[in-house]
Amino acid sequence: MARQVRLIDQNDEMQGIVATPQALEMAEAVGLDLVEISPNAEPPVCKILDYGKYKYEMHKKAAVARKKQKVIDVKEIKLRPTIDDNDFNIKMRSAKGFLTDGDKVKVTLRFRGREMAHQELGLQLLTRVKETLAALARVEYDAKFEGRQIVMILAPADSK
Repeated sequence: MARQVRLIDQNDEMQGIVATPQALEMAEAVGLDLVEISPNAEPPVCKILDYGKYKYEMHKKAAVARKKQKVIDVKEIKLRPTIDDNDFNIKMRSAKGFLTDGDKVKVTLRFRGREMAHQELGLQLLTRVKETLAALARVEYDAKFEGRQIVMILAPADSK
């Protein structure tokens, strides 16, 4: 326990540097608690207030902060190299929806059988995906082969 503290009274007025026992007496005299607000300061900053009320307010602030947080999900869209134009447009519409909601989009292009011989078709398709979603997304993880599939991750353009 520090010998001296910088004291703020119950009316939010700075009392200056006071001996700790004197600060405790002042808090007891008004029927409140002495709460250490900033322990790392030199001398530590203490305030005379109702500790139960202080704890309640801190809990409320933490709840509001948690409520404002946005959890970013990764949504996956699976494609094939031989996808039809209409199917491609439907997949891109859902990808745009995910990106506008603030979610990341993982585009997976899977090759089957002899399609592996025409990998350039898959790369062209992923280039087309990038161009289609260029206004809404930025490439976070560029197209890379993972076994028999190519994976690319897109993030919403406005997020950092």
